[in-house]
Amino acid sequence: MTAPSDTAVRRSGRITRIPWFDGLQFFLLVGGLIYLAVAGASAFNYNWQWYRIPRLLYREVDGEFMLGPLIDGLFVTFELSAWALPLSIAVGLITALLRRSDSFAGRYLASGYLQVIRNTPILVQVYIFYFVVAPIFGLSPFWACILALSFHEGSFTAEIFRSGIESVPKGQWEASDSIGLTRYEKYRHIVLPQAVPLMLPPLTGQVVTLIKHSSILSAVAIFDLTTMALDLIAETFMAFEIWLTTGAIYIVVTGTLSIVVGLFEVRIRRRGAR
Repeated sequence: MTAPSDTAVRRSGRITRIPWFDGLQFFLLVGGLIYLAVAGASAFNYNWQWYRIPRLLYREVDGEFMLGPLIDGLFVTFELSAWALPLSIAVGLITALLRRSDSFAGRYLASGYLQVIRNTPILVQVYIFYFVVAPIFGLSPFWACILALSFHEGSFTAEIFRSGIESVPKGQWEASDSIGLTRYEKYRHIVLPQAVPLMLPPLTGQVVTLIKHSSILSAVAIFDLTTMALDLIAETFMAFEIWLTTGAIYIVVTGTLSIVVGLFEVRIRRRGAR
């Protein structure tokens, strides 16, 4: 009989990791990163000023609670992501459906869009939308940035939708054809309900990527979290404290999002198993 190792136990023929060991690995990694940051700052006698960070998050003026500039920037990041997320999903779904359509023009239009977007840097795309597309169509800088972010993320979302749709067994397609369902009914009642649970994990990762990519919009003076951090560093010269705080905020936001979507995914799978 094989004794269980320190890092795993055997249950029903499968190896399950011990939760406390995974947590220990995570805290060791975070501790190592913090140690490297502190050691790097100590190498040139950096003067830590953590006591000034709370005022950048919140402050109290004449008994009134006010948000600090970093939290104001975080809300702008939330607003950008809230608009860009549904647009990127819509662009991705339309692109995936066009790639699977019978239309010659639709397939080549979708393929051309994917090739252009996925093979050019996102910063170049932001500049094109900001300096070229926005003046032509009279868009505000805010909406130009949202469209740039949506079209960039939509190219990757399209591949997630396509792979999820194609993962549905061929027999399901043939069965829906045999009972005379239209293309819309086929996707609505047969294909997408089976494909969505498979698409949730990569879509979660794409949402996290979208939130992180919103920081690139600081290049065109959109006052999101990253832009606020850059401005505050220029004013206070607290590069380490502000960047570490900004990184921690991004980790909390994206980590919380991953947990929530993970719970939602488990709930969907349980419903599908009933």
